[in-house]
Amino acid sequence: MADIITIDDPEDPRLTDYTGLTDVELRRRREPAEGLFIAEGEKVIRRAGRAGYAMRSMLLTAKWVEAMRDVIDESPAPVYVVTPDLAERVTGYHVHRGALASMERKALPEAGELLRTARRVVVMEKINDHTNIGAIFRSAAALGMDAVLLSPDCADPLYRRSVKVSMGAVFSVPYARLTSWPRDLETVREAGFRILALTPAEQATSMDDAAPHRLERVALMLGAEGDGLSGRALRASDEWVRIPMAHGVDSLNVGAAAAVAFYAVTSGRPQD
Repeated sequence: MADIITIDDPEDPRLTDYTGLTDVELRRRREPAEGLFIAEGEKVIRRAGRAGYAMRSMLLTAKWVEAMRDVIDESPAPVYVVTPDLAERVTGYHVHRGALASMERKALPEAGELLRTARRVVVMEKINDHTNIGAIFRSAAALGMDAVLLSPDCADPLYRRSVKVSMGAVFSVPYARLTSWPRDLETVREAGFRILALTPAEQATSMDDAAPHRLERVALMLGAEGDGLSGRALRASDEWVRIPMAHGVDSLNVGAAAAVAFYAVTSGRPQD
């Protein structure tokens, strides 16, 4: 059973995992290096645990101790109980959900390992907005995509904001990080996938005409907000596809576009 420890000093070294959570650059460097990530909110913490992530510690305000009692009883990780004011001083923001957990990362699989059993794959290039990462993972989970592949310069799916926006869906969809871009797309192609590049370009094939749901294996490639896919990525794809637009709208936010495209890719496929 975990130790429940009340802390009243924001400089207490036991709270180090939770310091400066709003400092994006600091957390981007620190969390992967130290092998941790932060789960925020009761549902996300529970989903991380069910997905097999080991807990390092929890940071709770007093009213959340009983609500998280079953989680506390199942883990040997220490529980630090603080006031809402102290939680804000440590983390740098108002922790309105009152519950945080520091979790151990797991080693990422190799891309080839995921490709062996997948049929519908998302490939992201240079998507650095954590909100978009979280939204894409949530749609990928909800609409039956099998795996996600990230270019080397994509943001961390386990950054707190991404995890929160995804509502823990980042724990449901396996992902791997490609190391050589866009050269590693050839590995995807060799695994039997047709690589479709999502772009609003006029010369792209309409999603309806491309009919990706009829293909045996599809890798749908998404680019960053605004810039879209790079020329190198577009040239490395097998086909350009676009979502038909009306009323003079030229494109959608990448999170919204991903959801529409995932439905087109998985339509008619049995869901779990």
